[in-house]
Amino acid sequence: MTGPRKTLVIACGALAREFLAVVEANGWSHLDVTCLPAIWHNHPERIPEGVRRKIRAGRRTHDEILCLYGDCGTGGLLDRVLAEEGVERIDGPHCYAFFAGLDAFEAMQDQEIGTFYLTDFLVRHFERFVIKGLGLDRHPELLPVYFGNYTRVVYLQQMPDPALTRKAEAAARRLGLRLELRQTGLGGVEAFLAPREAAAG
Repeated sequence: MTGPRKTLVIACGALAREFLAVVEANGWSHLDVTCLPAIWHNHPERIPEGVRRKIRAGRRTHDEILCLYGDCGTGGLLDRVLAEEGVERIDGPHCYAFFAGLDAFEAMQDQEIGTFYLTDFLVRHFERFVIKGLGLDRHPELLPVYFGNYTRVVYLQQMPDPALTRKAEAAARRLGLRLELRQTGLGGVEAFLAPREAAAG
C-alpha cells in the first residue's frame, strides 16, 4: 500500500456513533471503522470469531488494525484471538470501564456492587436491548428476578443530551432503581486512538 498509513478500527456497533464523534472532532482522516452487530452483546460467543474475520479482511486494505471492544463477556476468548492475530484492543473489561476510566469504574463497583450501567447507546435502545432483550415485555414478572439484587442505575453519559437524560430517568423508574448521572465524555476512546493516529502521521 502507498500513501498515508490507513488504520482500521473494529468496533462494537454500540460504539460506532461515539467513535465517529471522536474521529470528526480530531480531524483524523486515516481512521476507518467497521462494526459488528451491537446485539452480539447478548451472544458474546459470536464476538471473537467475528472480530477475527474483520481482522483478516482488513489486512487487505489497511496498514494497522485496532479493536474497540472490551472483553464484553467473551471470557478471555476475544483476547486469545487478538493475541493470535497481533491486534491491540482498548483496556478494560467492557465499554462501561473505558468510558468511565478504569480507576473510576473500579471505585464505583467497590462503592456499590449492585449497579446497573447505561451508556448513551443503551439509553437510546433500552426497550430493544433490555426490556425486549430480557423478555420483560412478555414476562414482566421476571423483573425482580433480573434486577432484584440491583440498587441503582448509573448512566455514563458520553454526550450531554437532555432528551437522553429524560430517557435514562424513565428507564431507571421502570426498573425500580434510583438513577445517578456521571458525565464521562469520550476521553477513554480518544486516549486509545490518539497515539496511534499521531504515529500514523
